[in-house]
Amino acid sequence: MNELKVLSSRSGRGRRGFSEDFKRNAVRLVVEEKYSFSAAAKAVGVSSRSLRDWCQKYAPPPVPCGENATIEEMRTEIARLRRQLKRAELEREILKKATAYFAKESL
Repeated sequence: MNELKVLSSRSGRGRRGFSEDFKRNAVRLVVEEKYSFSAAAKAVGVSSRSLRDWCQKYAPPPVPCGENATIEEMRTEIARLRRQLKRAELEREILKKATAYFAKESL
């Protein structure tokens, strides 16, 4: 594994800042090297939550399976799409409630 460089800027609160290259290299461990989130996070010294956030931002979108896909590939894609749909529905519900709340407040 290549040496990953950290741009550490210690402030009074102990918060670290990481360069975009560092984040992309950490995401590469998960995407290309097939590390688990926890193993990759431990290897680079960040929280799993941070790594998951970086993956959402920097990981390439998954390639949809084609017509010649195996049953297992299709099942995997269906499961991924169901998770994505569930998240989108949850986000929509939150936005609906927020819209209703702010509309009521403005009256």
